[in-house]
Amino acid sequence: MHYTLSISGLQFAALRAHLMAPDGKEAAAVALCGRRAGEERHRLVIQRLHFLRYEDCERSGYGIEWHTDLIIDLLDEADRKGVSVIKFHSHPGGFDRFSNQDDKTDGLLFPRIAGWIDAEVPHASVVMLPEGRMFGRVYVNGAFEPLERISVAGDDIDIWFHERPPELPEFVRRHAQAFGETTTQLLRKLRIAVIGASGTGSIVIEQLHRLGVGEIVPVDADVVKYLNLNRIVNATTEDADQRRNKADVAAAAIDRIGLGTRPIPVPLNLYDPRAVAIVAECDLIIGCVDTHEGRFIINRIASFYCLPYIDVGVALEAGAGGEITQVVGYIHYFQPGRSSILSRGVVDLVQVTAEALKRKNPEAYAHERKHGYIANVDEDRPAVISVNTVLAGLAVNELLARLHRFRHDENGEFAIIGVTLSQMEMHPEPEPAEHCKLFAKYVGLGDITPPLDLPELSEKPKE
Repeated sequence: MHYTLSISGLQFAALRAHLMAPDGKEAAAVALCGRRAGEERHRLVIQRLHFLRYEDCERSGYGIEWHTDLIIDLLDEADRKGVSVIKFHSHPGGFDRFSNQDDKTDGLLFPRIAGWIDAEVPHASVVMLPEGRMFGRVYVNGAFEPLERISVAGDDIDIWFHERPPELPEFVRRHAQAFGETTTQLLRKLRIAVIGASGTGSIVIEQLHRLGVGEIVPVDADVVKYLNLNRIVNATTEDADQRRNKADVAAAAIDRIGLGTRPIPVPLNLYDPRAVAIVAECDLIIGCVDTHEGRFIINRIASFYCLPYIDVGVALEAGAGGEITQVVGYIHYFQPGRSSILSRGVVDLVQVTAEALKRKNPEAYAHERKHGYIANVDEDRPAVISVNTVLAGLAVNELLARLHRFRHDENGEFAIIGVTLSQMEMHPEPEPAEHCKLFAKYVGLGDITPPLDLPELSEKPKE
């Protein structure tokens, strides 16, 4: 089992401001955490932070002590909710491992925390260094194990690993010349979910595995059809003949090409709890769907499990005679706790409801639509692989920009990138100041019942 920790950019900024105290002495904080208790990974996700007041601790530049009475209320809350507890403290001098004093204090504190909280959940101790880098260990089954990775989903995406990154295979070394060896090694250790493996998603997947991403999780319940062979990379007429699932086709291509990427195909609808559980174990989500309902649930997963989410949208508007009149698209980058697919106006809840009705009860949907109660949600729009390729490339480069920071301006200035190929223009917009109140309350909740606080996901999946 690999144990990991995910933190939002807002949480990280607040932590750093407190832990890197102006007086140069160590400081401490405690977090309550949800989790994704996966089969391969156990991810801790921060729900809320509590900062220990400087004056309540005995502090120096090389140590900190405080009484556990200061966090009794937090421990009681953690026990009621059955959640994990993380202790954070700083090493302002830059000491990049646990000190002897850390070993002593953690050895006393964590058995007490585990005894206080009835739920058998892991707890963790994390250290922050002056530059913001963090490392940690998890207390589970009466012993400490390393936190394999700590990730921050902010304007930038930061991921720190316990283990040394792997050696680079020959085929990705030329990428390293462009993006640096550190970023290229990071890609080898990422697990990225691509929701939608059709026109745009298949091109995103093609780029990711040729860049050397370690694991790709294509998610799509649909099958290859003749009408979309002209825009699904690696799909064949035989796939259409056999009505093969799109996610399985993408996975087979990755295996066939043989560049070392591990595909984890998910041939399920995203409203299947099994799909949600698999996506929640990933490091990042790229959404390549064209429905309001799909985007809504992706953003929900990203909030619950503190994941960065890149959304790709393509729209070709056609005139009455079928001629293309407008070629537009966008890339949205979402981070937990800030603006969302709703607050930016990308998704409409009325449309989400209509699409859900169409998916679950087509007859009722047809009746509602016939009588004018809902707007049309199933218009076919033209799709062209050349346009999809442009937007898919921008989405992957958005990921690289967040990891490698190659832009001249700060990444916060590029939360939205509007593209119009008709006028050959790109329009970046900064992260909106207003946070989404709906999705903000979901940050760090992790595994709950029902999953994602959606009763539908408690229903037994259809085989």
